[in-house]
Amino acid sequence: MKLKAPNLLNVFERWSYSVPILTYFVLFCTIWILPVPLKSNKTKSPNQLLDVYSRSKLFQNDFVIKMKNSNFDSDKVEAENQLLNVKGDYLVNLNDGINKKVHVDPTAVLQDVFRKADENRDKKLDSKELSRWIRLKIIEHITVAVGNNHALFSQIDANPKNGVISWKEYHSYFLKKRGFSSKYVHNHDEKRHKGLHRSIKEQIMRDRASWMEAAKSDPDTLTLDEFLAFTHPESSSANHLTLVDELYDKFDRDGDELLTEDEFAVLQTQGEEDEMVIIRQDENERRAEFRKSVDLNGDGKADRRELLHYVAPQSPRHSEHEAEALLALADGDHDNMLSLEEILAHPDLFLKSKMVDTAQSFHDEF
Repeated sequence: MKLKAPNLLNVFERWSYSVPILTYFVLFCTIWILPVPLKSNKTKSPNQLLDVYSRSKLFQNDFVIKMKNSNFDSDKVEAENQLLNVKGDYLVNLNDGINKKVHVDPTAVLQDVFRKADENRDKKLDSKELSRWIRLKIIEHITVAVGNNHALFSQIDANPKNGVISWKEYHSYFLKKRGFSSKYVHNHDEKRHKGLHRSIKEQIMRDRASWMEAAKSDPDTLTLDEFLAFTHPESSSANHLTLVDELYDKFDRDGDELLTEDEFAVLQTQGEEDEMVIIRQDENERRAEFRKSVDLNGDGKADRRELLHYVAPQSPRHSEHEAEALLALADGDHDNMLSLEEILAHPDLFLKSKMVDTAQSFHDEF
């Protein structure tokens, strides 16, 4: 009996099915048995990781703007760790971009300020030196606030970029600067604020109240000028005009939009049965202030232009009043001057004053 030679076609078909199955089986066994590393076993040191993260943040927010309403960058930073010399403000709520705490000695800050304010190097600060230094810091603060306003406005006005900032745009920026992810910001429930710390929720409520005060044309959006009133009310021309109107309402008894010395110095209030009561307390001081700080051209009357100069934070009267208040509170030996020792004996007073933290001092007033 003759054996039939195998059909080559049948052999090829059998191997065409077997080879792939065998290949997958071998590959599976190899992966199962051999510990093949999926990534390098070398671990980066904390410093290396920090360096990588720092480089990733290099082009984000290359300028720092101190906001009046929202301290974006420092939820967890202790108050004593917020001392930095940035753009003329020694005390700012600032994060250096990588969540590191910055430690600056408050005593060193006060020593530095004292040295710079002591013009005649007699190791004493009189009222004039104090006043000049405070006014310098006020002017620096106002200049930076106004100069940065447009840049920050353009940064927040992004979705859509239409020349106004909506509350949603501002709130998104607020959360991102607090370190929340874009996904969280996108899905954030503004009514419940789920996942936010109580202090952040309270800040949002304060921001919302300040927003409603600044939004004159539309309660849901802010224009460029309104945004300045929102972030830096002391720098806003609109707020200055409002203050002037309040002065007219309070003092301009004949309604001619001109304040006389008598109207400014002699106060009147309504008594019983609609009777007007004249108050002459501090009349001499108010007459002196009118002549020195209000009536600039000396004609005995103050118009709107003069009153705008009077209420503006750059007016010398603000720095003079601040200097007088600091002297009254810290001048222990009553020589009408402040020594470094007297300043260091009242650190909280000076660290929160316009002498050091000009921005926060102004914003506390507003």
